[in-house]
Amino acid sequence: MSTIEWDDFQRVELRVGTILSVAPNAKAIKPAYILEVDLGELGVKTSSAQITAHYEAEALLGRQVLCVCNFAPKRIAGVRSEVLITGVHDDDNKVVLAGFDKPLPNGARLA
Repeated sequence: MSTIEWDDFQRVELRVGTILSVAPNAKAIKPAYILEVDLGELGVKTSSAQITAHYEAEALLGRQVLCVCNFAPKRIAGVRSEVLITGVHDDDNKVVLAGFDKPLPNGARLA
């Protein structure tokens, strides 16, 4: 594993957001949701996320997630994805979302 400097880590904008809306991404090849995420001072951002294996749409509403906010927007299955919602693949290669055990302000930055 290669190492990075602290400045490299600080360049990644990892921020807390709350999921406001969830809809199926009908154009996605693999099942995915289109999510709107409130990131506080950064505004509401859109993301396409392949997280349908473990999460029903209704259960995601109001959930806080950790997002990478400074990637360039990318078009994914017809959606302008503005943030990357973070998670880890389980043993079945399905995404488990990164999250928090206490409520946090939207837009709070990972320290």
